[in-house]
Amino acid sequence: MTFGFASSAATSISPPADSASRLARMLEPAEWAAAGIPLLRNPREVVSGLHARHRPTPATAVVAVLDHEERLAASASFTRRAALADGWEFRNALLAHLRRVIPHDLRRRTPARTAVLLYCRDGDERWTEEDGAWMWGLRDACTLHGLRCGAYITLTRGGWQVLGEGRGGRQPHSASPPGNLADASADEILPAPRTASGAAEPLRRTAAR
Repeated sequence: MTFGFASSAATSISPPADSASRLARMLEPAEWAAAGIPLLRNPREVVSGLHARHRPTPATAVVAVLDHEERLAASASFTRRAALADGWEFRNALLAHLRRVIPHDLRRRTPARTAVLLYCRDGDERWTEEDGAWMWGLRDACTLHGLRCGAYITLTRGGWQVLGEGRGGRQPHSASPPGNLADASADEILPAPRTASGAAEPLRRTAAR
């Protein structure tokens, strides 16, 4: 289910969105690659599952929380509403949706779960300032929710790509028809994750194509 852009009351105040401050709230690919972001064991599986579940179109962000075995614990999707690519605004939106679908892990000494972000957008696979703002927002939202910051994945006409890793594929892409979880070729069904709608649905693992 897709939600509009929303932010928490506790984090809704942002500084002026001038050019200098916005540029400070984004991460370059080299910074992201050097941050020790954990690698996904099977990124194609994660991307295919989230695409089938949320059916993203351009300007849609899908934030998902994975457990230590890379199983989906919760996910939410929403459409970007901010006029400018500002990591502060993106952080607020991600944090608000994480709070809706899963309790925080702030009492843990080390994070046990990992948040990943799939962003469907126009353009090609090359890094943009918008990507940098999403990276900054994801990292900050994870810190505030007690999660490990995981992969940032773009979905474009050319396919999907895990930025900072150089891994990607042609399917699915931003114009792919909606997938069907029931048609997945593997039979393993994951525990029902929480979604932004509050509904619990099993998520099948999809085989690499």
